[in-house]
Amino acid sequence: MAPGISSDEIPVISLSGIDDVGGKREEMCCQIVDAFENWGMFQAVDHGVDTNLMADMTHLARDFFALTTEEKLRGGKGGFSVSSHLQGEAMKDWREIVLYSTYPVSNRDYSRWPDKPDGWLKVTAEYSERLMCLAYKVLEVLSEAMGLEKDALKNACVDMEQKIVVNYFPKRPKPDLALGMRHTDHGTITLLLQDQVSCLQATRDNGKTWITVPLVPGALVINLGDIGHYLSNGRFMASDHQAVVDSNSSRLFINTFLFPAPHATVYPLKVRDKEKAIIEEPISFEEITKKKLEDL
Repeated sequence: MAPGISSDEIPVISLSGIDDVGGKREEMCCQIVDAFENWGMFQAVDHGVDTNLMADMTHLARDFFALTTEEKLRGGKGGFSVSSHLQGEAMKDWREIVLYSTYPVSNRDYSRWPDKPDGWLKVTAEYSERLMCLAYKVLEVLSEAMGLEKDALKNACVDMEQKIVVNYFPKRPKPDLALGMRHTDHGTITLLLQDQVSCLQATRDNGKTWITVPLVPGALVINLGDIGHYLSNGRFMASDHQAVVDSNSSRLFINTFLFPAPHATVYPLKVRDKEKAIIEEPISFEEITKKKLEDL
């Protein structure tokens, strides 16, 4: 854990030198491994993604959500939707969404990518590439920590899929009735860009205590999903978290999700001595997805 970071805070870790060899990288890798073992997430700074590119993504996203509903439906070209889930009196997970399917590149359907405002499509293409590279570097650290080849986690996912989901939570008069649904992410790893205000809470004691993930300028929140948890045989946590809204301001965040290919086999890549596999038998990601949907 990084010096000065208490056990009740989400770690903030500098990734400067992640491509180097030697003592500095080793210390950084230990911090990343510790964060995933104890929280399932950390905030990355000095990560190599241009902060101007990140600012363009959030600025253009806010310009999109400022459009009229008719303009968003037309400009969103199938990628725009409104999501909500009613639980009693509370309208859970109320948000507007823009979805980009970005990887594999051969599967991109640009006709379904939002083309408003001007320039957003091009910025999103560059942003998706930069975050794919960063995610692979973090997965390499975890693979090596497991005593495996650095590409082990990446290769286990076969043709890694990436989706960028832009979430917009309008300000709500009763924000306590509009919390995002508590969940773990379904994929392998997620990279989150927060804009202007904090929009995320995490727990590691089954919801007894919720810790706000503070807004750190220029940072990306990196968290592990269910598949990363399974492939590591439970060594690394799938972060348990929820979005939060506000009565004073809207909130916007941009998730970049990485998933295995549907036919990829999910099973622990390494089972340590005196451990048992947390999955009884190998199962495809497609089957895991079906089971999770059935449980909702």
